[in-house]
Amino acid sequence: MTTTAAAQPTTTTTEDTTAEALRRSAAELVPLLKEHAARTEADRRIAEENIAALTEAGLFRLTVPRRFGGHEAGIRTFLEVTSELGRGCGSTAWVASLINVCNWLVGLYPEQAQREVWGEDPGARVCGVLAPSATSRAVDGGLVVTGRWGFASGCLHSRWAVLGVPVVDGSGRQTDQGCALVPLTELTLEDTWYVAGMRGTGSNTLVADEVFVPAHRILSVTRATGGDYPTEHTDEALYRSALAPFLALVLAGPQVGLAQGAMDLVQASLAKGKGISYTFYERASEAPSTQIQMAEAAMLIDTARLHMLRAADDIDRWAASGQYMPFATRARVRMDTGYVARRSREAIDLLLSVQGAGSFAEAGPLQRIWRDQETGSRHAVINPAVASELYGRALLGIEEQVTPLI
Repeated sequence: MTTTAAAQPTTTTTEDTTAEALRRSAAELVPLLKEHAARTEADRRIAEENIAALTEAGLFRLTVPRRFGGHEAGIRTFLEVTSELGRGCGSTAWVASLINVCNWLVGLYPEQAQREVWGEDPGARVCGVLAPSATSRAVDGGLVVTGRWGFASGCLHSRWAVLGVPVVDGSGRQTDQGCALVPLTELTLEDTWYVAGMRGTGSNTLVADEVFVPAHRILSVTRATGGDYPTEHTDEALYRSALAPFLALVLAGPQVGLAQGAMDLVQASLAKGKGISYTFYERASEAPSTQIQMAEAAMLIDTARLHMLRAADDIDRWAASGQYMPFATRARVRMDTGYVARRSREAIDLLLSVQGAGSFAEAGPLQRIWRDQETGSRHAVINPAVASELYGRALLGIEEQVTPLI
């Protein structure tokens, strides 16, 4: 007699329901983002229709604490949302990713700083650049900061910025590396973002000239890389996530989304009966070469997604445990992030070959997807070669590393 296992009862938590609703909202916005993608690129800023739609859907508030009406969603949900957005518009997905990760950073600050950002405006958005391209002067109660920070994705749509600064003592000696939380009203913006891809992100340059930053709005990056965060709300698992893995992995979502968007476009083109010029194939879909390349591209995208979600689950799981993610796992997450970029890039390369030279027609979206992915995947925190080196050193027990951001 054949027996079957009894069905296990399923439970749906509020968090699960919220995550599914957020994923569904992102998927429903893909047609709108596609519609405005060309204008987003031409204007070098996200179309206001996109900003309004993401705001209405709550997709800029993925990582805002529930205490301020945010979703406080884990990084898996974060990535599932931004990869969906990437199917519609790489620039929009990138800006959503950067704003949400900077919002997460604010969640690491003391309550006083968080209230200054979200107390009166729960919808306030934050951008940021962590490179400490500034000078600081210690004064009573904080630092006076002067500097320039390029590549500030999302700065055109934010009210605050988190900016890398050197922390110095009264003698001017650097004692730490910090992250200063500054309202954009105290900064100026220089229009410097003229690039081949991700044009719509508006990643311009922020400038500070003798701006005072109080001590409670300066986060120690040195302590944070070891999991020492000043937030008083230590019961909130999201804000126990490992710093460098979180900061790096969020950039994987748009990469996977762009690759899937390219796959969607090529599949649609093939379904319409596209042929292969200078061959006897009237329908490219009938050619074994097309079938093999499509299969390989699909597997590359799946591989990228699986590595992304494995890393996300590791970050969420360690945060929930209350223990800081071990060094070896943090190094592997950095490797996963670079691997996602590499596999996504390879998938798009295959899809361009299937589509042929017509892929590069300016009127078509595939060339924009290609440029966006080629540009975004070169972000310094993603760099696959550097990720491989640091992970290899970790595997071999070499103590000297190539970056503190692990």
